[in-house]
This record gives sequence, structure tokens and C-alpha cells, in this order.
Amino acid sequence: MSVRATARIVATRTGLPVLTGEGPLAPRRTRAGGPGSRVTVVGAMTAPLGGDRLAVEAEAREGATLTVDAAAATVALPSRVPAPAHYDVRLTVGEHAELRWLPEQLISAYGSELRMRTHVELAATARLVVREEQILGRHGEAPGTLFSRLTVRRAGRPLLDQELACGPGAPAGWDGPAVLAGHRAVGQLLVVAPGFEANPVTPLLLGDTAVRTPLAGPGALVTALAPDALLLRRVLDEALAGLLDTLSGPPPTGPPEKLPYGTAEVAYR
Repeated sequence: MSVRATARIVATRTGLPVLTGEGPLAPRRTRAGGPGSRVTVVGAMTAPLGGDRLAVEAEAREGATLTVDAAAATVALPSRVPAPAHYDVRLTVGEHAELRWLPEQLISAYGSELRMRTHVELAATARLVVREEQILGRHGEAPGTLFSRLTVRRAGRPLLDQELACGPGAPAGWDGPAVLAGHRAVGQLLVVAPGFEANPVTPLLLGDTAVRTPLAGPGALVTALAPDALLLRRVLDEALAGLLDTLSGPPPTGPPEKLPYGTAEVAYR
């Protein structure tokens, strides 16, 4: 039997007036390591399975700071229902608000089919951090089919729209040298902040399989491949530290520099 469930999170400057979940999605208020509110999404049952429709809606209203993370990885599994599972994430960030969406890895298990969509609406003065990590197959197994799309709009205008398809149901070439090149861990880190308008990032190679690129707007995108989840997380964590340092420091000068694999410190200060 398929499951339909939605979790809703609303943060204001003074707290969390809305914190609800259904079925496998159980959001819990947890201790924040800094200012603002923190919510951890706990998996209350196995999901997503074939035919499931899950959604998480998180909103940081004007002036609020919200971090949303997860207690464990999400594993897309096959089921007897001959239909793909759907997982939709909808993020809204108001004026002078900040939202950090930092879930654990999404694992595409053999035989599964998942269609995941993340849609973000940002106010002009909003700040955003989004980390997405996809692991193709559990240890020693082939991957399932995974379609993932990330769209971001800022002040009503498109900022980013990209899609990735992997696994046996994806178009031919997904595992070739132009896409994953045999890697089984793929991730991206998106940082958007008004400060990037005056202090834009420079393109930067982060080893042989990761790159930081500026967006046509106040933001930066890091895209990375790795042989496993541990190395992927290390690259993205270091990239985030570098981006936040860039945002608070002086504008970089000089041409971009290639850094060793797994190192994402700012090249020029």
C-alpha cells in the first residue's frame, strides 16, 4: 500500500509556530548550534517505496533563521507497487531570513525508482544553503533509477534549474565520462546570499571531480563526484567553509587555482 505524507515546518524570529509530520516524516525540534531554530527530520517508517508520495515544506519567515537536517540517510527501496516513488521538497525563505537545508544522503537502492524535486522560493535579501547527496546503490549493488531536479527562484526570477537522471531508467550515457564517469556518489552544494553581489566567487576546481562555479546572481554552486559517501561529504563540507569565508572576506583576486582533491579552502584571500 502506497503512502502519502507531508511534513510542514515554519520558523519565525521567535520560534516554530508550525511543526507537523505524517507517516514516515517526523520532524523534531532539536538543539541549535547557533542562532535560530533547528529541526531534525526522523524517519518513522521505511520510505520511500514504490508509489509513495512524500513532501517536506519548510519556510523561514522574515528575519528567521532555520536549519533543517535529518537523523539518518533516506533509502529509496523497491516495492510490489509498479510505480515510482515521489519526494518533493519545497523551501521558502523570506526577507532577511536564512534557511539551511542539510539532509543526510539519499541512497538509490537496486530495483527502486524515485523522482525527487526540490523547489526553492527566495526573497531578494534571503540567504540559503542547500546540500544534496545521492548515493547510487548500497555497498556492492547496482543502483536504482533516480531522477532529481533542483529549481531556485529569487525575487520571482529563475536563479537555477538543473536535473540529473541516473540508473537503468535514465537516458543512455548517465554513467559515461561526460556525467558520472563510474562514480557512485554525486552531490551539490548551493549557497545564495546578497553578499555575493558585491563579493562574487571565482570559478575553482576542487580536485579532479569537483568544481565551484558562480551563478548568474548572488550565489555559488559546488558540484562534486566521489567514490563513496564519506569522501563526498568531506568535499562538500570543506566547500561550504570556503564559501562562507569568501562571503565574509575581501574579494578574491587573480586566476582560479586548482586545489588537491578533498580540499576546498579559498584559493586567494
